[in-house]
Amino acid sequence: MTARIGVEEEFHVVEVESGLLVPRADAVLRELDSEVFTTELQQTIVETNSGVHGCLDDLYRDVVGTRRRLDAAAAGHGLAVAAAGTVPLGSTAAARNTGGHRYERMVEEYRKVADEQLICGAHVHVDVPDRDLAVRIMCEVSPWLHVLLALSASSPFWLGDDTGYASWRTMVWQRWPTAGPAGCFADAAAYDAAVRDLVGSGVISDPGMVYYDIRPSAHQETLELRICDSCPRAETVVLVAALFRALVADARHRLAGPGAHGCDGRHEWLRAAAWRAARSGLEGALVDPGTRREASAAQVVRALLERVRPQLRAAGDWQTVRALAEQALSEGTAACRMRRTAEEEGLRACTDLVVAETRGDRSGDRRPAASAPPAPPGG
Repeated sequence: MTARIGVEEEFHVVEVESGLLVPRADAVLRELDSEVFTTELQQTIVETNSGVHGCLDDLYRDVVGTRRRLDAAAAGHGLAVAAAGTVPLGSTAAARNTGGHRYERMVEEYRKVADEQLICGAHVHVDVPDRDLAVRIMCEVSPWLHVLLALSASSPFWLGDDTGYASWRTMVWQRWPTAGPAGCFADAAAYDAAVRDLVGSGVISDPGMVYYDIRPSAHQETLELRICDSCPRAETVVLVAALFRALVADARHRLAGPGAHGCDGRHEWLRAAAWRAARSGLEGALVDPGTRREASAAQVVRALLERVRPQLRAAGDWQTVRALAEQALSEGTAACRMRRTAEEEGLRACTDLVVAETRGDRSGDRRPAASAPPAPPGG
């Protein structure tokens, strides 16, 4: 049976006229359903939660519909939303704590790390009801997660400057004490003991602050992917979700076989691979998980497709995922599109591009306006 998937997306709130990041999430959220739309640490960000779906087309329609509702609510206040790891015209002056005991404690404890949390990610949940199995799967799939980061890379700019990275969000995110590779655990009890130790150390205040690239959800029977940037195009969200679900299914199959679990305990290269993906996106080399050597992005992405082809076929996702992956390799990352637009037209036009792609507009008119959603990935 194909596992169900859902996504959480974070969006920057920007002013339509200036393109500047603004702390006005509350104004947007007052217009929306609190079960689907919610706050984050900073008032510059709105988070959305999709439904749970077995079919990629259903997930896509959900994501597009949610984005359109969010866009409409923002437009009523002269605002727009941008799905990207960072926005070109961000400023730390826009930082404003959402409030509440937990967030206020984080701001006090982590200071500039929290103040500069002006970044947005896309998280994917895949159903894994057996928590022991979910924890074992983490180690099995971790070598491939940097490839999903590369596909999602959408944050070349930070506070008005070109960073030289495809995902500067990754660099900002990794300043948190628990961000990065998860490591290996024999079962859920071992994982939970490690989390208790982290909380007991006083470095984090609760299990929700375990910010590993992948983790078992504390509240749902899912495995959660957390490494990716927010994606301007909804199709990229679907591509990442489908590949992650296929990796989880592949890991389940491998762990059920003879001599299962071939982890050698060598995890130091995972952080290096994530750095390489954040630096290059799809526009340079990546680390090949099979050889742990440098290889072209196209070679590594196609190796991932080949690895999970049986699972994609079983879910009915192969044609859609292959087409979306080849399109990504051909057109490049969102970071590449953003950088090209900024070079040709400036950072303001780059912001318009991200807002338009978030809304689903490919017409070339990048100013915020209503438009019909694109056709679903599968049809």
